[in-house]
Amino acid sequence: MVRRFLFSILLSLMCPAVLAAEGLVTLSSSHSVSETVDRLEQALTAQGFRIFARVDHGAGAAGVDMDLPPTELLIFGKPQAGTLLMQAERTVGIDLPLKYLVWEDENGDVAIGWNDASWVAERHEIYPSSPVVVNVTAALRKFAEEVAQ
Repeated sequence: MVRRFLFSILLSLMCPAVLAAEGLVTLSSSHSVSETVDRLEQALTAQGFRIFARVDHGAGAAGVDMDLPPTELLIFGKPQAGTLLMQAERTVGIDLPLKYLVWEDENGDVAIGWNDASWVAERHEIYPSSPVVVNVTAALRKFAEEVAQ
């Protein structure tokens, strides 16, 4: 019992983002939340992705007189890829379109988070090494890394 407890503490110190939420990948951004989302939107549309919505959770909280640090959700997709995934397993539609969540933490640091496409594929019993899953995984990381700098 003590070993398990100590191991969990050690693991949480080594990789806090992994333990934040199963299947969630995070990356730090050197830009504000709004600028990061603007940059993501520009990069995605330049590559033919469709932007379906941009949700400002901070503004929503302010609208009901509650505090929430800047937090925005960008919902986007490419029907050519999403349709292939849904043809493989219709339930994957609950996790589509794709999303980036960008937020500012209590220290003022900004992070970009997204669902790992391999985790989504496994969740819906789609072969995670299929070309479309591999391509989506690489694209999500590429866009996040490009805009975070």
